[in-house]
Order: sequence, then C-alpha cells, then structure tokens
Amino acid sequence: MPELPEVETIARGVNDRLRGDRIVEAWFGSHKEPFKNSPGEQAAGLDGRTFLEVHRVGKHIVCELGGAEGEGPSAQWIVHLGMTGRLLVTTPESPIEPHTHARLTLASGRELRFVDPRRFGRLEFRDLQQDKSFTGPGKEPMSISQEAFVELFRGRRLAIKAALLNQTLLHGVGNIYADESLFRAGIRPRRMAGRLKRAELFRLHAAIQEILKHAIELGGSSVSDYVDANGVRGFFQLEHRVYLRTGQPCLVCATPIRRILLAGRGTHFCPVCQS
Repeated sequence: MPELPEVETIARGVNDRLRGDRIVEAWFGSHKEPFKNSPGEQAAGLDGRTFLEVHRVGKHIVCELGGAEGEGPSAQWIVHLGMTGRLLVTTPESPIEPHTHARLTLASGRELRFVDPRRFGRLEFRDLQQDKSFTGPGKEPMSISQEAFVELFRGRRLAIKAALLNQTLLHGVGNIYADESLFRAGIRPRRMAGRLKRAELFRLHAAIQEILKHAIELGGSSVSDYVDANGVRGFFQLEHRVYLRTGQPCLVCATPIRRILLAGRGTHFCPVCQS
C-alpha cells in the first residue's frame, strides 16, 4: 500500500500538472467498490470544477476544487489509493489500462485517471457547502511536535509497531516506514508503546520525520505497484535497512535481519541494534 511519501509524491505531481485546469467530463466505471458516494453524484459534482490545489492528508490525496473564476474551494475530490491504486496524469490517446475506474477529461486536453486492480482504493466527492472539509483520521507525522507525539502513546497497551500503524493516532505511516523508523530509533517493534521512555519516543519522532522527508525527496519506495503521477518509480527502496531484508546482514552490525508477524503485518528488525 502506498504510504505517506508515495502519496505525497503523487499529490505534488498532480498539483504541479493540473493546478488551474478545469474538468470538462468525468467518466466512472461500473464496479461499486471504489466509490464512497455514487459515480453519478461524483460526475455531477466534478463537472466544470477547477483544480485549485492537490495535497496530501494522511494517506489520502485531496483535490481542492473551485467553481467560478476567483472562487475559493467549494468542493473536494478525495482519493485513497488502497493497496494497488494509481493516479495518473496522461493524454486521451494513451492506452486505457485494465482496472481503470475513473477518467477526468480536462480543458487542457489531458486526462486524470484512477487505476486500481484490487479495488481497495476509494473515491469520494464532497460539496463543502454541505459537508465538512476532509482532515484525516489522525495526527500529521510530518508536523506533530515532540510533546504531542509522546502524548499519543501515553498508556497505550499495544506494541509500538501496531500503534504506528493505527491511522487514528498517526495517519500516513505504514509498514515500510514504521519498520525503518523503529530501526533508526533503536526500538524493537514488540515493545509496549505506553512503556517507552520519553527519550526513546523523542528518537522515534525524529526518525519518522527524517525518514519520511528523505523518502519524499527520493520519490517514495517502489516495492510493488507504486509509481508517481507520471508513471515513474521511486528510489527510497534502495535505502531500506530492514524492510524486506529478512536474513540479510544488518548494515550496522551484520546480524541477520529477522521477520516476525505483528499486528497482522510482516515486521522486520535487527535483534542487536534494536532493544
């Protein structure tokens, strides 16, 4: 599943290419899974709207939309990529990939397409005259303060890896960046979140923000289907220190990296460097 750096990379790419462009036609597929509200409602709501800004909230891509010229945001189109979703800026002449669930034709002649083979992604339209602006389920890891970060885990009786994956606490961090952050902070993933010392949580806070920032600079991690808005793969997977390196020597101490199942997810760590 694309995580914060991948979603941020896509959102920035779409924003750079589509900001100021206008939707002249919206087509949606027949599978019901990708739609949080009906395709008809989304098509009617999107028609004639202008992209004012595209940004990330947690693991969601939020398209801020306006109507008349000079009007502020009056609607949002919210895209969650799920496991295999892709949001691509292309041209009408480009071959339409299987599992394309949405095509927005734009005044510039380009198209914005949502492709999702496994259909775990979600599309939602919000009219801001009737609905609240989307703010995401948890705290933003890129901007949360040290003290607020510590408070998130106070008294939590669950493993710190599971806590990091809980999107209602900290939205945007997933399996890859939880493993990599815990390694760099020197914390074992099974440690109880509520028992970590302040100094350990400070290290984890710094590690998360440093890793996410660097991963964004490298375009995210391409370990499965992920590509950016232009169809280009990321490069941060070349810098993974534990994720998917089971049995390989730790890059710090040469101890084989271990893999366990935690919170239903494959979890990778160094038994020497993490305590």
